[in-house]
Amino acid sequence: MSRARVGVVGAGRVGAVLGARLRAAGHPVVAASGRSEASVLRVRTLLSGVDVVDPAEVARRADVLVLAVPDDVLADVAASLVEHVRPGQVVLHTSGRHGLAPLAPLAARGARTIAFHPAMTFTGSDVDLDRPCVLGLTAADADRAVAEELASAVGGTPVWIAEADRATYHAALAHGANHLVTIVNQAMDLLRSIGAADPSAVLEPLLGAALSNALAYGDAALTGPVVRGDVDTVRAHLSAIDDASIDDASTAATYRALASATADRAAADGRIDAGVTERLDDTLAQHDALEDVR
Repeated sequence: MSRARVGVVGAGRVGAVLGARLRAAGHPVVAASGRSEASVLRVRTLLSGVDVVDPAEVARRADVLVLAVPDDVLADVAASLVEHVRPGQVVLHTSGRHGLAPLAPLAARGARTIAFHPAMTFTGSDVDLDRPCVLGLTAADADRAVAEELASAVGGTPVWIAEADRATYHAALAHGANHLVTIVNQAMDLLRSIGAADPSAVLEPLLGAALSNALAYGDAALTGPVVRGDVDTVRAHLSAIDDASIDDASTAATYRALASATADRAAADGRIDAGVTERLDDTLAQHDALEDVR
C-alpha cells in the first residue's frame, strides 16, 4: 500500500478529512467528487490541488477508492461504479451501518472491499485532522491486513465488527453520541429559559464528570432523583419542563423516556425497590396521559 493513489467519492465532512489524513500519511489523493459548494470548498481547503471530477473518473484514477456517501445511497453509488473498478483495487466505504453487502457488485469485479467507519463526529475542517478515533472495520480475511494498514494511516485504532453486527454497532454509537447532543441541547434550552447567559458553562463540569464516570463505572455512576427514589422531584421536573418558555414539545417526552429507562436500570441493580419503581412509572404515565390530552 506504499503511496497508493487515493480517490474520494463524496467530499463531505468525513470523506475530505480521511482523504487529508491519507495524504498526510504519504498516499497521494488524485481525485475527488462532490456536488455541493461546501464539498468543493472542503476539497480546496483540505485537499488543495486535487481535481474535482465525477465519481466514475475518481474510480478510474484511484488505487484506494473511498466511498464517503450517505448510508441510504451507498449501494446505488457502488452499483454505478461497477464498470469503473478493477481487480485488486481497494474500495472502502465509511458507513457505520453497512458491512460488505453494498459493495458486493464491486467485489464480484475483483475489488478488495472494506467497511471502514470512523467512530467520530466530524466538522469537516482542519480541527479533525489530528483527532484520534476508532475505526469499525469489516473485511474478508484476506483483506484484513490492508484494512488495518489504512486504519493506521489515518491515525485510527481498528476494531473488528462482524458483518451481522454492523447495525447493532452503529445503533450503539448513534444512541450514545447523536442522542447525547439532543439531550445536551434540550438541557441548555431549559437553562436559557430561566435566564442563564452561558448554559454550556453551567453544564460542562457536570456533564464531563458524568460521562467519565459512566464510561469508567457503568450503572454505578447513576445519580439523581430517579436512583434516589425522589418521585416528587421527578414530578416537579416534568411540571417545570411543561412551564418552561421553550418551543420544544419533545423535551418532556425525552425526559420521561429516559427517566423510565433509568428507573429500569436502577431497579435491576437494586438501587430502588419495586414500590419506588411503581410510583415512578405511575408518575411518568400520568404525565404522558396529560400530554396526550393537550
